[in-house]
Amino acid sequence: MSCAQTIMDYGLRSLGYGERLLPRTDFTLCHQFTLIGSGMIWNIYFGVLALIAGFFLANAIALAKSAQSPWLHRPANWFILIFRGSPLFIQFFLAYLIFLRVKQTIPALDWLTAAWAGALVVLFLNTAAYSAEIFYGALRSVPKGDVEAADAYGLTGWKRFRRIVWPTMLRLAWPAYTNEAIFLFHATTLVFFSGFPTTGQRGDALYYAQYFADKTFNPFVPYPIVALYFILLTLAVIGIFGLVNTYLNRHLPGETKKLRYRPQIIR
Repeated sequence: MSCAQTIMDYGLRSLGYGERLLPRTDFTLCHQFTLIGSGMIWNIYFGVLALIAGFFLANAIALAKSAQSPWLHRPANWFILIFRGSPLFIQFFLAYLIFLRVKQTIPALDWLTAAWAGALVVLFLNTAAYSAEIFYGALRSVPKGDVEAADAYGLTGWKRFRRIVWPTMLRLAWPAYTNEAIFLFHATTLVFFSGFPTTGQRGDALYYAQYFADKTFNPFVPYPIVALYFILLTLAVIGIFGLVNTYLNRHLPGETKKLRYRPQIIR
């Protein structure tokens, strides 16, 4: 079988298209690159959707935490503490158990036990908690001079927040938020190793890498392939977020500092 035929057969297998059975023998590099690349579709799916939804929730939680009302900042503090204080793997496991209970009570919500929905909810809430803390710190760092200048120009309330405070907060938070986005994509590899089951042998990149490692007894080929794919994905995230960073800093004199990836060794 040629490599082109292998790509045709297994390129979209993680989505349920193409060959129904995984290869059993004669594992070539083309097989491994194709199937692991196919699994990356799920990693990108989880990362992109959780990042987009989490961005808006994180902004709301950051504002709630900075509010003076205890009915707002206390729930925000507890939300951040719970999702930042517990391991993501445990969150997947507990969420699956909760969704199973919900499924037994309300059968119409059985889709929550599927990884495409339930795991996405966990990732969405987790990244929202981490991002909210980043945005809250940036919100506290907005120069008072900018706010006073906005008051002098007659900008108050929502208009001041939308035109002065929020853009400045994003500009200050964006480098750290870029690292959070990168970590989120890396964290998607935990989805199919948590409580959420894999149906029809359709999983993410790490799922297929483990399959090849088990079949060939050689982990030194599939796992570096996964690492290569995630390095390329990280470069794409840095590039896209770098363009946004340039846009946010377009009004500043001189050259805009380039984003640099600073990995979080301990989270």
